[in-house]
Amino acid sequence: MPYIQARHRQELDDLIDQLADRIIGQSRQHEDPGAFAGLLNYACTRLTLQIVRRRFGRLRYWLIAIICGTYKNIADEFYRRLAAAYEDKQMALSGDVDLFQEYLEEIEKM
Repeated sequence: MPYIQARHRQELDDLIDQLADRIIGQSRQHEDPGAFAGLLNYACTRLTLQIVRRRFGRLRYWLIAIICGTYKNIADEFYRRLAAAYEDKQMALSGDVDLFQEYLEEIEKM
């Protein structure tokens, strides 16, 4: 989670909400319910590149490393906070792959 001051969040939240509304509106024009993914990818990519261009001018290795790390952190945090909880709930409802438990028991004995 990016722990930024509330005032900085407030400055961005309205703009983010507007962008979300636009992405949702455009995605509804497609039959595929996953169409939003391409739109979200485009928006995040263009936003990132626009920030790099306007703030730093040209792309440098250290910028690439920071941006890749930021996107990885976003993905990891999303997975840790939401996807893992969702998967745990679905596993409880549907049952786990039996071999996971076998491996976990083996690891516990180490």
